Amino acid sequence: MSRAEQVRAEEVRAEEVRAEQVRAEEVREEAPPLPRNPLWTLGILRSELTTTLRRWRTLALLGVLAAVPVLIGIAVRIETANGSPAGPGEGGAGPAFLSQVTNNGLFLVFASLAATLPVFLPMAVGVIAGDSVAGEANAGTLRYLLVAPAGRTRLLLAKYATTMAFCLLATLVVAASALAVGALLFPVGDVTTISGTRIGFGEGLVRAAVIAVAVAASLIGFAALGLFVSTLTNSGIAAMAATVGVLITVQILDTIPQLHGIHPYLFPHYWLSFADLLRAPVYWDDLLKNLELQGLYAAVFGSAAWARFTAKDITA
Repeated sequence: MSRAEQVRAEEVRAEEVRAEQVRAEEVREEAPPLPRNPLWTLGILRSELTTTLRRWRTLALLGVLAAVPVLIGIAVRIETANGSPAGPGEGGAGPAFLSQVTNNGLFLVFASLAATLPVFLPMAVGVIAGDSVAGEANAGTLRYLLVAPAGRTRLLLAKYATTMAFCLLATLVVAASALAVGALLFPVGDVTTISGTRIGFGEGLVRAAVIAVAVAASLIGFAALGLFVSTLTNSGIAAMAATVGVLITVQILDTIPQLHGIHPYLFPHYWLSFADLLRAPVYWDDLLKNLELQGLYAAVFGSAAWARFTAKDITA
């Protein structure tokens, strides 16, 4: 077959595809709308969760996050075994709460969350959020998802809920790994709060669980931002890179003293406010500011993602 005949055949196939799309649109316009079934929405969410958690990339991210507390715990153990105190000063530089780890292994949970929250946790979330829509478009599966009577809004909500579920799972993985390593390498017992009071180990575990949830909630706004970026392109790699790039840029801006006026409006500014949950009584001001800021980012970028996705021409 000559080149001209191949081009003509491709044009004929393209015309047939367009004709089928027009007929499908006419059928949808004439057919009565299908009833909204809540079980269908749960099915979409379950499918998204299953697909995301089964990917090797997701498992690798969780594995890296679980390894961070192990490395921190081993490093502190080696330092203390050599006679160097893991306190402020030489040998004590590092994440918050690191100096208390040798006295109570439960503090490894707080130190690990403080170490992973600025970089590792949001980068993992950025990969999942950035790939949520753009990755499907790049793989050519997004059109097939929209052929089912799911609706773009419900599909987008399912993807955002899946990203938030990953935020919680990733945070719990870090906390669980740190708790296991801390209990194995260091003594555990009553917890001395930042205020100097002592609470029981059971209450300390409860506060650790609440802190893990607070850390996961701190990523709500960033997850919505990543989802919005994912709707802007059909390249999953580009969306992930752009999301992580925004994270790094904003964190750099948050460290420049001359820009202190905009710091309270940057999404990572109050991330480490979870430390106030270790006060007695708990200091709520920065915690509530963090939740309000994350809710604002989620509302703004979630709405932007919805506006973009519902009007987007899905060609892949």
